[in-house]
Amino acid sequence: MNARTRIKICGLTRESDVDAAVEAGVDAVGFVLYPSSPRAVTVDRAATLAKRLPPFVTPVVLCVNANAALIEAATQAMPDLVLQFHGDETPAECRAAGRPFLRAARIGAGFDLLDFAAQYPHAQGLLLDAFVEGYGGGGKVFDWSLIPSNVPRPVVLSGGLHVGNVIEGIFQVRPSAVDVSSGVESAKGIKDAAAMRRFCEAVREADARIAASPT
Repeated sequence: MNARTRIKICGLTRESDVDAAVEAGVDAVGFVLYPSSPRAVTVDRAATLAKRLPPFVTPVVLCVNANAALIEAATQAMPDLVLQFHGDETPAECRAAGRPFLRAARIGAGFDLLDFAAQYPHAQGLLLDAFVEGYGGGGKVFDWSLIPSNVPRPVVLSGGLHVGNVIEGIFQVRPSAVDVSSGVESAKGIKDAAAMRRFCEAVREADARIAASPT
């Protein structure tokens, strides 16, 4: 059982939001390099925002079928980043940059997560999101009961999380980490500092309640 659920807030675009996320106690912040996303930023912009991060808060860049040049530019600009792949990337493509990576899995009826996990044994974790048309996060909750209890990689729970459901998600799934974007926004790409703080507080409350409960 995890002693602490890690927290990632994704889709940041402003300095003030990065600062507020750090103050709220996140472990990682995500920058979207997918041009079709309303939260998209350039590599240069992501690198500028990442420079505000203190030690032990990790920058994560979300890519969707990105070319090797973009990924190389990102890794050069942010040497400590983690890559997060949301497209059709093969295991070899995910490993090509030689950097730690997360692999997104879009969960829906009939999706074999155990087979998917077996294809990506080098992933730091599997980010579980709802199946929606197109790529990237859709801000939708999926049926958490579809997640097997024996996934062989760390699980990052995503998809429509917010302060009102993250405690239930942690209790049911017991993920290594949670990932939120739209659930802490006032508009797409514009984070709400109070919502980020409440979300992080809810995660810590869930962890405290699990630690205090009988085994």
